[in-house]
Amino acid sequence: MKLRILGGHGGVTAGFAATSFLIDDSLLLDAGSVAETLTIPEQVKIDNILISHSHLDHIKDLAFLCDNCFGMKNIPFQVYTHPTVKNIIKTHLFNDTIWPDFTELPSKENPTIEFHGVLPEVSFVLQKYKITPVKVQHPNDAMGYIIDDGKSAILFTVDTASTERIWEVAKTVKNLKAIVTEVSFPNALSKVAQASDHHTPASLKLELSKMPKDIPIILTHLKPNFREVLFAEISELKEPRLRLLDHDGEIFNF
Repeated sequence: MKLRILGGHGGVTAGFAATSFLIDDSLLLDAGSVAETLTIPEQVKIDNILISHSHLDHIKDLAFLCDNCFGMKNIPFQVYTHPTVKNIIKTHLFNDTIWPDFTELPSKENPTIEFHGVLPEVSFVLQKYKITPVKVQHPNDAMGYIIDDGKSAILFTVDTASTERIWEVAKTVKNLKAIVTEVSFPNALSKVAQASDHHTPASLKLELSKMPKDIPIILTHLKPNFREVLFAEISELKEPRLRLLDHDGEIFNF
């Protein structure tokens, strides 16, 4: 399984893009930066999209993805997310006020994008992948995903504070090869992190004890303005399986 981190930051500025993970060129997890990081021919190749939650840095490029690929695909983009998130996106983004409603363009019978509600811990299959959504600690029914192609599985928690159930489920996945999770704020901003359901290096250290042992952990969602201090504080943990995202665009093969 090829994982391309299109954007792995919890903010947007020159050189840093919001969360989007591309798997094997056709499965997208979150849409924070897919339109700004992929060429239009690459965007057209995407078939299925998983959305973790409704915050803007994870959904904003759904708008531009539809605009860029309008009339260029034979079938709509298929989006899978919690019903709560589905309703938020439809109400507040594709509403013909903020952005055209591409769920009905060019027509209701032939839309550019379709949304499907999925429920926590009800696995489903997309092409060769078994997808298992699991609730995490973040607003509006946020979910992480375990993506398994039969040979390798990757767990994505994306945005979350301290959580429980996804680590219990993870321990039952025999072919788990990597965990992609987050660290957003430095320790000095622990109150901000707690209020917004994000991790600091200190809270992440406590979370490690819940995770499956000996699995590499890729840390994303760094706030661009705190990168240097986050690198220093993560280094101080002396946890060899932690790897902070070096730059957007990194590719991993599992």
